[in-house]
Amino acid sequence: MTVRLNAFSIVTADMGRSLAFYRLLGLDIPASADSEGHVEVTLPGGLRLLWDSEETIRSFHPDWSRRGSDGMAMAFEADSPADVDKVYAQLVDAGYHGELEPWDAFWGQRYAMVLDPDGNGVDLFAAL
Repeated sequence: MTVRLNAFSIVTADMGRSLAFYRLLGLDIPASADSEGHVEVTLPGGLRLLWDSEETIRSFHPDWSRRGSDGMAMAFEADSPADVDKVYAQLVDAGYHGELEPWDAFWGQRYAMVLDPDGNGVDLFAAL
Protein backbone atom coordinates (compact mmCIF):
# COMPACT_ATOMS: atom_id res chain seq x y z
CA MET A 1 0.00 0.00 0.00
CA THR A 2 1.26 3.47 -0.90
CA VAL A 3 -0.14 6.80 0.27
CA ARG A 4 1.02 10.31 -0.60
CA LEU A 5 0.31 13.65 1.04
CA ASN A 6 -2.03 15.37 -1.40
CA ALA A 7 -3.69 18.22 0.48
CA PHE A 8 -3.97 20.27 3.64
CA SER A 9 -7.44 21.34 4.72
CA ILE A 10 -8.59 24.29 6.79
CA VAL A 11 -12.06 24.30 8.34
CA THR A 12 -13.21 27.88 8.61
CA ALA A 13 -15.98 29.76 10.39
CA ASP A 14 -15.82 32.63 7.85
CA MET A 15 -14.79 31.62 4.35
CA GLY A 16 -14.42 35.16 2.98
CA ARG A 17 -12.22 36.33 5.85
CA SER A 18 -10.06 33.21 5.71
CA LEU A 19 -9.54 33.47 1.95
CA ALA A 20 -8.73 37.20 2.26
CA PHE A 21 -5.99 36.32 4.79
CA TYR A 22 -4.40 33.76 2.47
CA ARG A 23 -4.67 36.09 -0.52
CA LEU A 24 -2.51 38.55 1.43
CA LEU A 25 0.06 35.75 1.60
CA GLY A 26 0.09 35.56 -2.19
CA LEU A 27 -2.23 32.64 -2.89
CA ASP A 28 -4.22 33.03 -6.11
CA ILE A 29 -7.79 32.45 -4.93
CA PRO A 30 -10.67 33.78 -7.07
CA ALA A 31 -12.88 36.37 -5.34
CA SER A 32 -15.91 34.37 -6.47
CA ALA A 33 -14.87 31.63 -4.03
CA ASP A 34 -15.73 33.71 -0.94
CA SER A 35 -19.31 32.42 -0.79
CA GLU A 36 -18.50 28.77 -1.51
CA GLY A 37 -18.63 25.98 1.06
CA HIS A 38 -15.52 24.27 -0.36
CA VAL A 39 -12.54 25.95 -2.03
CA GLU A 40 -9.22 24.54 -3.16
CA VAL A 41 -6.07 25.79 -4.84
CA THR A 42 -3.21 23.77 -6.26
CA LEU A 43 0.16 24.98 -5.04
CA PRO A 44 3.45 24.75 -6.93
CA GLY A 45 4.50 21.11 -6.86
CA GLY A 46 0.92 19.85 -6.94
CA LEU A 47 0.02 19.93 -3.24
CA ARG A 48 -3.49 21.29 -2.69
CA LEU A 49 -4.74 23.65 0.02
CA LEU A 50 -8.44 23.25 0.78
CA TRP A 51 -10.94 25.27 2.79
CA ASP A 52 -14.26 23.94 4.02
CA SER A 53 -16.89 25.90 5.89
CA GLU A 54 -18.01 24.51 9.22
CA GLU A 55 -21.43 24.01 7.63
CA THR A 56 -19.93 21.88 4.86
CA ILE A 57 -18.17 19.65 7.39
CA ARG A 58 -21.37 19.28 9.44
CA SER A 59 -23.27 18.28 6.28
CA PHE A 60 -21.49 14.91 6.32
CA HIS A 61 -20.26 14.81 9.95
CA PRO A 62 -23.12 16.22 12.06
CA ASP A 63 -21.28 15.76 15.38
CA TRP A 64 -18.17 17.63 14.24
CA SER A 65 -16.85 20.31 16.60
CA ARG A 66 -13.73 22.46 16.52
CA ARG A 67 -10.92 20.89 18.53
CA GLY A 68 -8.24 23.53 18.12
CA SER A 69 -5.10 23.45 16.02
CA ASP A 70 -2.12 24.32 18.19
CA GLY A 71 -0.27 21.21 17.08
CA MET A 72 0.10 22.17 13.42
CA ALA A 73 1.01 25.33 11.54
CA MET A 74 1.81 26.35 7.99
CA ALA A 75 4.99 28.20 7.07
CA PHE A 76 5.41 30.72 4.25
CA GLU A 77 8.92 31.56 3.08
CA ALA A 78 9.61 35.19 2.18
CA ASP A 79 12.26 36.35 -0.26
CA SER A 80 14.09 38.43 2.35
CA PRO A 81 14.06 39.33 6.04
CA ALA A 82 12.55 42.70 5.11
CA ASP A 83 9.70 40.89 3.38
CA VAL A 84 8.92 38.99 6.60
CA ASP A 85 8.47 42.35 8.33
CA LYS A 86 6.42 43.73 5.44
CA VAL A 87 4.03 40.77 5.20
CA TYR A 88 3.64 40.61 8.99
CA ALA A 89 2.77 44.33 9.11
CA GLN A 90 0.37 43.96 6.18
CA LEU A 91 -1.52 41.15 7.90
CA VAL A 92 -1.65 42.89 11.29
CA ASP A 93 -2.72 46.16 9.65
CA ALA A 94 -5.53 44.22 7.93
CA GLY A 95 -6.79 43.19 11.38
CA TYR A 96 -5.31 39.71 11.75
CA HIS A 97 -3.69 38.64 15.03
CA GLY A 98 0.09 38.98 15.22
CA GLU A 99 1.11 36.14 17.53
CA LEU A 100 4.89 36.69 17.42
CA GLU A 101 6.48 39.84 16.04
CA PRO A 102 9.36 39.44 13.57
CA TRP A 103 12.72 38.69 15.15
CA ASP A 104 16.11 37.33 14.18
CA ALA A 105 15.91 33.74 15.40
CA PHE A 106 18.96 31.91 16.69
CA TRP A 107 18.49 29.25 13.97
CA GLY A 108 19.34 31.78 11.26
CA GLN A 109 15.97 33.07 10.09
CA ARG A 110 13.91 36.21 10.33
CA TYR A 111 10.82 34.65 11.86
CA ALA A 112 7.30 35.74 12.82
CA MET A 113 3.92 34.15 13.44
CA VAL A 114 0.38 35.32 12.73
CA LEU A 115 -2.91 33.56 13.32
CA ASP A 116 -5.41 33.11 10.53
CA PRO A 117 -9.06 33.99 11.26
CA ASP A 118 -9.68 30.50 12.67
CA GLY A 119 -6.69 30.58 15.03
CA ASN A 120 -4.34 28.46 12.91
CA GLY A 121 -0.68 29.36 13.25
CA VAL A 122 1.02 30.71 10.13
CA ASP A 123 4.79 31.15 10.26
CA LEU A 124 6.62 33.70 8.13
CA PHE A 125 10.35 33.25 7.63
CA ALA A 126 13.37 34.12 5.52
CA ALA A 127 17.01 33.20 5.77
CA LEU A 128 19.22 35.82 7.41
